[in-house]
Amino acid sequence: MPAESTPEPVIPGDPGDSTPPRPKASRRKARSPRRKALLVTAWTAAGVVALGGAGAGYLFFKLNGNLTSVDINQALGSDRPLKVDNGSENILVLGSDTRSGTNKKLGGGADDGSARSDTAMIVHVYKGHKRASVVSVPRDTLVERPSCTDSKGTVHGAVSGAMFNSAYSTGGAACAVKTVESMTGIRMDHYIEIDFSGFQKLIDDLGGVTITTTKAISDHESHLHLAAGSHELNGKQALGLVRTRHGVGDGSDLGRIQLQQAFMKALVDQVKHIGLLSNPKKLYDLADTATKTVTTDSDLGSVTDLASFAGGLKGIGSSHMTMVTMPVRYDPADANRVLVEKKKAELVWKALKADKPIPKAATEGTATGTAKGVVSPG
Repeated sequence: MPAESTPEPVIPGDPGDSTPPRPKASRRKARSPRRKALLVTAWTAAGVVALGGAGAGYLFFKLNGNLTSVDINQALGSDRPLKVDNGSENILVLGSDTRSGTNKKLGGGADDGSARSDTAMIVHVYKGHKRASVVSVPRDTLVERPSCTDSKGTVHGAVSGAMFNSAYSTGGAACAVKTVESMTGIRMDHYIEIDFSGFQKLIDDLGGVTITTTKAISDHESHLHLAAGSHELNGKQALGLVRTRHGVGDGSDLGRIQLQQAFMKALVDQVKHIGLLSNPKKLYDLADTATKTVTTDSDLGSVTDLASFAGGLKGIGSSHMTMVTMPVRYDPADANRVLVEKKKAELVWKALKADKPIPKAATEGTATGTAKGVVSPG
């Protein structure tokens, strides 16, 4: 569901203890997938532009008509961090967990008319656009949510200790962006969102994604069963992988983030080497799906804008991507929540503001899952 249409409303231990707790039986069930459509969308849009020819006018008209965008700049006004003019870009990538329409069958659960941002990634593209850092924000992080105005004009007051993913369900895309900017002090230059069905169809149109697993993964909740070894995942399997929580590791959301990051690297490599320009029909089908299923900020609201944006991403492969989770620790008061390690998180935000690599010290000793290395690009 597009952001603008969804405005509705650890084991306890020492606060400094970063050791992942044994999961309790009362942990909440996995609710939603993580979507990784940023580079797929951008590169396929660029490919359509590159095809040119007599049908270019029709392609532009058709694909532009598919796109849904949100004017983040208008919604947030001037009360935002200053844009850093150093050649870098920051993109907030969200995955929404709406259960409406075809997403009900894929995600399960009730269609209550709302959606949350169960995936959040801050993508920093460095000057020269040859490298990128990706910071995953755990959905259950307790944060200071700023005052937000939803698309109906209702003002929602600031809340202390709110779950991060509540920002989206409270005030849509603009509130999610405002919360990230308030938390990091970094201006988001762009916003991209995708949902269940869009993610699955993108992977199918791409022809699948190849990964390798070092352990068997079996999770009845996400409908995923993989033996150890190499696999070419179709859309349904890929959706299961990025949703799985109980099938591998300690059952924590932090472990699931590790799987998602590994899958994203595999996806990036797949897109870079698939040779879409030599297969116009496949290219168009993928671009058609991508533009139908993503919501962007208004600055990326046309095929030409996406193509220009893609031009700055095509040199970034998985070997040029640093992926970390925002520094957090388990909340001693609630087994299903995490708290920001503010001093270490500030090292991350300071590095990105200065267009510098994220220092290793920023994530050392922080809470982490136990699924690292289980999945790798095929």
